[in-house]
Amino acid sequence: MKPKILLATTSCWYPSARLVMALHRAGCVVDAICPQEHPLRKTRAVHRAYAYYGLSPRRSFARALAASQPDLIVSGDDLATRHLQNLYAAEKRRGNASLCALIERSFGDPGSFPVVSARAAFMELAAKEGVRVPATEVVHNPAELKACIGRVGLPAALKADGTSGGDGVRIVHTLAEAERAFAKLHSPPLLARAAKRALVDHDNTLLWPSLTRQRPLVNAQAFVAGSEATSALFCWQGSVLASLHFEVINKASSAGHATVLRLLENAEMQAAAEAVVSRLHLSGLYGLDFMIESETGNAFLIEINPRATQVGHLSLGPGRDLPAALHAALCAQGAAANGAIPAAEKVTENDTIALFPQEWIRDPESPYLRSAYHDIPWEEPELVQDCVSNRQKQSGWYRRKGTAAAASKSAPSPPVRRVSAPASDASKNLSVIQ
Repeated sequence: MKPKILLATTSCWYPSARLVMALHRAGCVVDAICPQEHPLRKTRAVHRAYAYYGLSPRRSFARALAASQPDLIVSGDDLATRHLQNLYAAEKRRGNASLCALIERSFGDPGSFPVVSARAAFMELAAKEGVRVPATEVVHNPAELKACIGRVGLPAALKADGTSGGDGVRIVHTLAEAERAFAKLHSPPLLARAAKRALVDHDNTLLWPSLTRQRPLVNAQAFVAGSEATSALFCWQGSVLASLHFEVINKASSAGHATVLRLLENAEMQAAAEAVVSRLHLSGLYGLDFMIESETGNAFLIEINPRATQVGHLSLGPGRDLPAALHAALCAQGAAANGAIPAAEKVTENDTIALFPQEWIRDPESPYLRSAYHDIPWEEPELVQDCVSNRQKQSGWYRRKGTAAAASKSAPSPPVRRVSAPASDASKNLSVIQ
């Protein structure tokens, strides 16, 4: 019998659809709880989708879990993780042992929940495990900010807990910049911004924090000069069973998500992953972000993402196929046999990956769309077309509203496709999709 996964996501993030496809391809039955407009509903890989309602998140999640009865839950974003952690606490008080056991099996030791959700606490734990980390402190007010900047120095990175994709990160070079950034990061989301995110981007992430006037916790972190790197992990009961490590080549914005990555081998990143996973006794899909220091090549761990990341669907060979490792763990295959987990066919021999639609949206003329492996899911044409149509609708909205940054460019042209060649290299001999 195939294991059943419930993918939980609160935002219409395109990588969640890719993960559903990869889990299905690995041999899992995949249900999802997601917004009604989520692109994963365009795929043939999802078995059943349940509605997520941003104003009643706990009830939405409880209903989906009761109906789906999954073997494992996978979180697609930070807010979904927080909802599940809150649901765990509530059900623990009620004595719902079966639901609590499912959440523990999916994410690991519940003692890790407050640590992985708080940047400063996680940095402190990682440092105690011998992992190289930059100095990180929680800042509650402007007076603490000034004192903290005096200790960590400038430039510095200010980061708000509970944010992702660079949305809550500011790099500051002066105390005045730091004070302005802190005021913005420490404020509840504007209702107009939350409404726009929900109506235009189909992302309800900011609705509840805006309505309840939640103030994010802000951290100040010493800046590490160098290049960014990222890791995606599948871990099981405190052991890393599969991992992907990448150097970040291009990003959507200076503090945004990666759009082009290069696969790499980095012993320090792997050791850091194994140390924190073992210490926190984690299970499930996680991401780690690093800075590779320019002068020394040292890898500094800068944060953990307690969820699937946008590269988690990629199958790049034995030990580099997270969905295959997840399937094997649930089927009790290969968890104890080092390197014996069966992996899907490697999608490309090209170490450089241009993520779709991320790099195409960033620059439709990017040379990486042809020189790198352009990761377009041609096997799901409705998903590709949905992405194209949605992007064009968003660009039109921004132009009508006169948003300067978004209106400065017209909507990108649709992606291009190879006419007669294997799907593993759809980046050459291209013809336009209409």
